[in-house]
Amino acid sequence: MRALVVQAPHIERILDGAKIWEIRGSRTNVREQIGLIRGGSGTIIGVCELIDCTGPLTAEQFRKNARKLGMTPSKAELLYGYYKKTYAWVLANPSYLRIPVPYNHPSGAIIWVRLESATQRAVKRALKR
Repeated sequence: MRALVVQAPHIERILDGAKIWEIRGSRTNVREQIGLIRGGSGTIIGVCELIDCTGPLTAEQFRKNARKLGMTPSKAELLYGYYKKTYAWVLANPSYLRIPVPYNHPSGAIIWVRLESATQRAVKRALKR
């Protein structure tokens, strides 16, 4: 299992279902359940499924899909262009964990963290059902 590092407040918007697109500057071929790490916390606080990747997005596509980003079109317009190419990683079925699960953050990991077997088991046990 992999886990994606996402900063607050975006991670909470994903887990609350208000944000179904995570914007990144590169494609991903990952299509699986992933952990969600709150950046800087040292913990996994939820999971979701990464089901698709679309892009590169035009400014118009970005603005028209602002709700998927959990924001207004005018705010989305201000953020477009942060990356040289903009991709939407499409997320589904978010779920908070009952308790945050600590993990070992490897040196240099910025986007993805591969979770150790024991951490994966702890995440599965902590899933709210």
